[in-house]
Amino acid sequence: MKAFFEGIQSLFVDFLFLPLDLLRHLELSNWWLANIVSWTLVIICGYYMVYWCKQLQSHQDNNEENQDTTAHSFLK
Repeated sequence: MKAFFEGIQSLFVDFLFLPLDLLRHLELSNWWLANIVSWTLVIICGYYMVYWCKQLQSHQDNNEENQDTTAHSFLK
């Protein structure tokens, strides 16, 4: 059983976390490149938040939004 858990440890430490270790060592020389994954996710999330708000506003402008609390049968 011990060998099984050591195999899982080896998989994660030696292979799956290797790109994260490379980013950790890169942080000492260039902070911006080390955080490129974080910045990419922030930009993507920001774009889709703006898109979502525009879609909500367009539905509200067209009166397609049903804000009645009894819109669902279980709320009656």
